[in-house]
Amino acid sequence: MRKILNPKAESWDEIIKRPSVNYENLLALVSEVFDEIQKVGDKAIFDYTKRFDQIQIENLNVTENEISQANKSVPKKLKKAIKQAKKNIEIFHKSQKTKTIKVETTKGVMCWQKKYGIDKVGLYIPGGSAPLFSSILMLAIPARIAGCKEIIICSPPNKKGSLPAEILYTAKLCGISKIFKVGGIQAIAGMTFGTQKIPKVFKIFGPGNQYVTAAKQLATKFNVAIDLPAGPSELLIAADETADPDFIASDLLSQAEHGSDSQVILVTTKESIIEKVNKSIAKQLENLPRKKIAEKALANSKMIVFKNDETATSFINDYSPEHYIICVKNESYYLNRVRNAGSVFIGNYTPESAGDYASGTNHTLPTNGFAKQFSGVNLDSFCKTITFQKISKTGIKNLGESVELMAEAEGLIAHKNAISVRLKKIRDEN
Repeated sequence: MRKILNPKAESWDEIIKRPSVNYENLLALVSEVFDEIQKVGDKAIFDYTKRFDQIQIENLNVTENEISQANKSVPKKLKKAIKQAKKNIEIFHKSQKTKTIKVETTKGVMCWQKKYGIDKVGLYIPGGSAPLFSSILMLAIPARIAGCKEIIICSPPNKKGSLPAEILYTAKLCGISKIFKVGGIQAIAGMTFGTQKIPKVFKIFGPGNQYVTAAKQLATKFNVAIDLPAGPSELLIAADETADPDFIASDLLSQAEHGSDSQVILVTTKESIIEKVNKSIAKQLENLPRKKIAEKALANSKMIVFKNDETATSFINDYSPEHYIICVKNESYYLNRVRNAGSVFIGNYTPESAGDYASGTNHTLPTNGFAKQFSGVNLDSFCKTITFQKISKTGIKNLGESVELMAEAEGLIAHKNAISVRLKKIRDEN
């Protein structure tokens, strides 16, 4: 990790840059796949799966027998862990429900809003080197709580043309039965247009590689919404002498092992902690199965020393981390200064991996600085809000003149007349 001492504010823009991918370079390929799948559907999905993944699949649907076999093969202890995570995630996301509140804005004018689950949603669950069955919990649980009527899952098959048992078990546990063995660009295109087997959805959720990210961005041009802009995973830790160097090292590595394009940042006002953290990273790194991936990510990463807490927290808000761990003596100061972050983890005993799996918060979060304007996935991500109003005769009399004057000032006389004809009838009745 690169060490940076007291960087000036004018250099921050360069420091906060993430390892980036030029999605424009992927657009031609993504557009080609979208065009073919829109034209011929499932056949194109089979062809691209063979071309990109070197896998020959003959049936996209996961069968009940496959789900049953998966249930038998998942170890009991893992099942128990997944169930505990499911319980905590359900508790936290159910707490996000809000009541419908009616308000009388002017006498005789009632307004209210109501939330409805998005009817059809698609969940993309990454596979490959790390099948993220935890993402099913993070997405399927709030989708069901929100009341989404149709929930489907797409996930890339392994070389045998099947899905990991953990993914099938978790999907079944969450009540999802429409599961499709397809990944990458072709999965996003399938959910965007619908095919002979895969239903068209209204919104697509879930993380993925650069091709999936580019495909999700293209999907928005076909009236399909997406959860949020997503890129490589990232973590920033603010630490001082009260932080445990071994804990910090383990957290940095936990995020670095996600992918070679991930980025981890250590921010501190105590330069002495850097050497201790580096020693612990070197020691822990030797025992990681994904050592090579983590090493590449660390090459993109930085340890930054600032003179004081004020400058450090200003930089952190500029960086806008996806994951933000606070391990400092002056904890309340750092918390009160949080403005831009996907999810915050506080204290020595709150590792980011707890949020990834089982504490209850959602791990689908904005990356690449988008925490400045985007929230992480939550219950509202699966909802749409409809407003209602009802105006009585008294209400239209109280409100009418204001609307008439405003409409006339904008030159929209038909708008004014919609009020005027009503007011005239009320006057004639009297």
